[in-house]
Amino acid sequence: MSLNVDYNLRPDYDKVIKNIADYVINYEVDSKDAIETARNCLIDSIGCGLLALQFKECTKHLGPIVEGTVVPNGSRVPGTNFIMDPVKAAWDIGCVIRWLDYNDTWLAAEWGHPSDNLGSILGLCDHLSQKRVKDGLKPIYMKEILEFMVMAHEIQGVLAIENSFNRVGLDHVLLVRVASTAISAKIMGGNEEQIKSAISHAWVDGSSLRTYRHAPNAGSRKSWAAGDATSRGVRLADIALRGEMGVPGVLTAPQWGFYDISFNKTNKDQKLKDKADQIFKFNRDYGSYVMEHILFKIQYPAEFHAQTAVEAAVKLHNNVKDKFNEIDKIVIRTQEPAIRIISKVGTLANAADRDHCIQYMAALGLIFGDLKAEFYEDDFHKEHPLIDKLRDKMEIQEDKRFSADYLDPEKRSIANAIKVIFKDGTSTEDIEVEYPIGHKRRRSEGIPLLEKKFLNNLNTCFDEEKSKSIYSLCTNQQALEKTTVNEFMEMLAKL
Repeated sequence: MSLNVDYNLRPDYDKVIKNIADYVINYEVDSKDAIETARNCLIDSIGCGLLALQFKECTKHLGPIVEGTVVPNGSRVPGTNFIMDPVKAAWDIGCVIRWLDYNDTWLAAEWGHPSDNLGSILGLCDHLSQKRVKDGLKPIYMKEILEFMVMAHEIQGVLAIENSFNRVGLDHVLLVRVASTAISAKIMGGNEEQIKSAISHAWVDGSSLRTYRHAPNAGSRKSWAAGDATSRGVRLADIALRGEMGVPGVLTAPQWGFYDISFNKTNKDQKLKDKADQIFKFNRDYGSYVMEHILFKIQYPAEFHAQTAVEAAVKLHNNVKDKFNEIDKIVIRTQEPAIRIISKVGTLANAADRDHCIQYMAALGLIFGDLKAEFYEDDFHKEHPLIDKLRDKMEIQEDKRFSADYLDPEKRSIANAIKVIFKDGTSTEDIEVEYPIGHKRRRSEGIPLLEKKFLNNLNTCFDEEKSKSIYSLCTNQQALEKTTVNEFMEMLAKL
C-alpha cells in the first residue's frame, strides 16, 4: 500500500513577496512630484478624518479596547483625546480617514484607497518618534512620513493595476493590509527576513469578502474595513519582528496557497484554463508611479466611479430644478466598473448603501446642485422622496469608449454622461465629463480646491486660530517636512 506524501522541501519566498521586500528596503524616493503629492494626500486624509468625527456612527468605534487604558508614548488620533497603542491607533486613524468615502482613490483592474495605509504609518511613527526622543535619539520627521506614503501607495497600487480581486469576490482592503504590513516592518527596523516574513503573513490572512460593499448586504463595515486592515499590518509586523518564521510559499503552494484557494475563480460557464490565469500580473516595477497619478475626491464625498456623474448632474441642476414633474427619463452613460459596483435599483437600506449608488448620487446633483456627506443619512433621505422618484426614472447604459478609456494607462479616465429627457420629447444637453477634478489631468485646477476642503474640515474640529496655524504648516512643503511626527500629531490632538 502506498501513501501520497508531500515532498517536504521548504521553498524560497515567492517572487511577489521578495519584490515587495526589496522595494521597501532599497528604494529611495527621489520624485519631487510624488513627495509633493504625498503632502496633499496627507492633508486631505487628515481632513477627511476630522470631518468624519461629526458622525456618531463613526465615533462609536473609536477609543481603547479597555476604557481608561494608559499607554506610555502612546499614539494620538487626530481630532480626539485618545492616546493608545499603535495597533488600535492605526485602526482608529484608518477608520476615520475612510469613513466618509472622501479620501484619495486608485482605479485599475482593482480599486482602492491607498491613503488608508496612513493608519499604520501615523500610528506607528507617532509612538516610535516619542520613544526615540525619550531615549535621546533622533525623532522621525514628516519627510519620512511622506516617503512611507509614497511606498505604501505604490505597493497597493501596483498590485491593483492588472489584478482584479473584486472579480473573485475579494475585497481590496487585502492590499491595504499587505502594504501596511510591509511599510510597518520597515518603520520598525526589520531586516530582510523579518520584512519578508511579515509580508507572507499578510497574504496568509486571506481576504475579506466584498459582500458588505454590494446589494443587498451593503453596510457600514465598508467604512471601517480599511482601519481594520491597516491595524492588522502593524500587528503582523510586530509579530515578525519578534522572530516569527514566515510562510515563504504562501502564494504559490499547490492546493493550500493563496492562488489556489483565493484567486481561483470558478464561473458558471467555465473554469480557469490554466495556472497562469491565477497568478498575479505586473506591467511595471515598483517606484513612485501610483502617488504621482493618484486621484483626489475634492468636490463630492462619493464613490469615485460616480464623481463625474455627480459633476454632470450638478451642471444640469439649473436646467431641471423647476421641471422635475416633467421628466420622463434620465439616461446615464458610464463605464463597466460603475455598473458592476454602484448601479442599484430598489430600496437603499442605509447611508453606506446610498453612497455606493450612482443613481442616488446623480439624483442629489440634479435636485440640489451639490452633494454633501449628510445627504446620505436616513433622516435626510426620508425628508426628500424626490430622490427615489428620480432614481426610478434612470436608465444606466455602458459606454464602451468610457470602459476602454478607463483601463487605458495613458488616460485612466472615469467618464460619465447624463441627459434628461422630458415628457414632451425635448431634452437637456448630453453632459459628458471625462476626468473628475481630482484627476492628474486637472491637478492644477484641483489643488486650490483641495486646500480649501482641508481648511473647511479643520474648522469642523478646531477653532479658527488653530485651524489657520495647522493649515499654514501643512501647505508649506519645506516646513512640514522638517516637523517631527510627534510634534505634528500633538498639534492635531484634542487633549
